[in-house]
Amino acid sequence: MPATPAELFAYLDRLGIPHTTVTHPPLFTVEQSQALRGKIPGAHTKNLFLKDKKDALFLVTALEDSTIELKSLHRRLDAGGRFSFGSANLMLETLGITPGAVTPFGALNDTAGRVTIVLDKLLMEHTTINAHPLVNTMTTSISRDGLLAFLDATGHIPRIEPVAERTPD
Repeated sequence: MPATPAELFAYLDRLGIPHTTVTHPPLFTVEQSQALRGKIPGAHTKNLFLKDKKDALFLVTALEDSTIELKSLHRRLDAGGRFSFGSANLMLETLGITPGAVTPFGALNDTAGRVTIVLDKLLMEHTTINAHPLVNTMTTSISRDGLLAFLDATGHIPRIEPVAERTPD
């Protein structure tokens, strides 16, 4: 069974990583998130669950208003061919999450280490990062260093790469 938000929070607590969480109506898109989340400070994310032609899996996390050019992203990341979106079933199998709740916190469920986590360089310039805690009815705020420590503890050393095509407005 995939981890629950409560299990994620307990894991963060055991690691000594401070975090805060706000509950809100379900959010499925960046636009809904911007309209409904309220005034949560920090960088907000968008997440793409991708697979390349050789079935390698990637979770790309960037600023919510970034433009990511999928046609060329595989070259930026030295992937094995063009990217397509990973299926909902594959996402659930590897990260324990469903579409609308895609998040780097899903690394907690990827005990086999199948997914490469890629964090956009512009995102990592922010000191506070916000992401769904495995469900899309909450937003969790965590420090940049806390996110890196969490990913390291799950065995996912993230790649910090410039994935956005342009600097968000």
